[in-house]
Amino acid sequence: MSSHGAPIPMTSEACGPLSGTAHVPGDKSISHRSLILGALCVGETTITGLLEGQDVLDTAKAMRAFGAEVTDHGGGKWSVQGVGVGGFAEPDQVIDCGNSGTGVRLIMGVMATSPITATFTGDASLNKRPMARVTDPLTAFGTQAVGRTGGRLPMTLVGAADPVPVRYTVPVPSAQVKSAVLFAGLNAPGETVVIETEATRDHTERMLAGFGADIRTEVTDEGRVITLKGQPELTPQHIDVPRDPSSAAFPVCAALIVPGSDILVPTIGLNPTRAGLFQTLRDMGADLTYENERIEGGEPVADLRARFSPNLKGIEVPAERAASMIDEYPILSVVACFANGKTHMPGVKELRVKESDRIDAMATGLRAAGVTVEDGLDWWTVTGLGHGNVPGGVTCASHLDHRIAMSFLIMGMATNAAMSVDDGGPIATSFPIFEPLMARLGSCLSRG
Repeated sequence: MSSHGAPIPMTSEACGPLSGTAHVPGDKSISHRSLILGALCVGETTITGLLEGQDVLDTAKAMRAFGAEVTDHGGGKWSVQGVGVGGFAEPDQVIDCGNSGTGVRLIMGVMATSPITATFTGDASLNKRPMARVTDPLTAFGTQAVGRTGGRLPMTLVGAADPVPVRYTVPVPSAQVKSAVLFAGLNAPGETVVIETEATRDHTERMLAGFGADIRTEVTDEGRVITLKGQPELTPQHIDVPRDPSSAAFPVCAALIVPGSDILVPTIGLNPTRAGLFQTLRDMGADLTYENERIEGGEPVADLRARFSPNLKGIEVPAERAASMIDEYPILSVVACFANGKTHMPGVKELRVKESDRIDAMATGLRAAGVTVEDGLDWWTVTGLGHGNVPGGVTCASHLDHRIAMSFLIMGMATNAAMSVDDGGPIATSFPIFEPLMARLGSCLSRG
């Protein structure tokens, strides 16, 4: 069942050409960080274009619980009256982060170096996900963490009263782990250093610098060495949240596989640490162009034009690209079904521990729909059938995972028989306007 109520079965069937403009919601990663960094300033941060999905709303609620004043002014406009670095108050209640792995991991990092105690929980999906990858480095600051077996939620963190700076090498590429350590370092004296051997999305570094933190990144033989000077006074900002490339992926990929489609998706963030999917689609032969390329709020953006692409080919996706498109592999695997030949996706172990085991969830559904999929611990391969040849006609389990649900619904727009998911409810966590937006473009989505 859905994390927020009774299951919502949904079905998608073949439709005519998709056309029009798709205004996707604000970037989820930047939305989370805008609320958190606003809470760490003294004074008022204003935000426009905030993603008002459940994940981000849960982070807003958490910031209120820690003492910040967070106000929804309507129309995606929000303000945060912050409490300053080290100013978090101890919450009265358990912090419920719903379905959001990003939210809970970043918030744990922020409070880990304050002398307060907080207990975190989430929905059934989040409570299955491993948190030790975050809590292990946080203990190096002096934080204590007590949770369920395997480092799972519910979990109580006792913040470090006298934190010490940390030098930490991230064992697997993870922007969430990197960000949690950097956020913890804000309230530790001296310099906290994070080393990553593979680059991951760098919104935290960019935004910390934008809010006035002393942070620098150097590329060395060790990898990317990020150094943060602790205990800064952050300066309130105005944040205009760009639109989410992970959400843009769904209408873009739909247009590529539905005959005759031509859609525009404006103002999409093309930060190189996030835009791996769009490069991969182009490598496969997709008719995908960047229009009106520009810089907004320090981030590169463009309007994406996606057109039906009948001659897609399977490719080897470079493993080093995985970190820049980790959330987009489910929808990429759908596009791969309509390509000719094999699409091999290595270096994706992280997919095993997302909202669901995304490799298993997608592989199971694609096989049921008539597609050959091979998989291993950190790789999978989809053998494409070409346009017009993908059977479909099955109901797939969403596993409380918004991206799994949306991927199978996009697939149904071009399969020979309709595709259904057992529960589309989790889509609201990241893309609350998915149904009306796709309907306006011409899709045939239905509930029940």
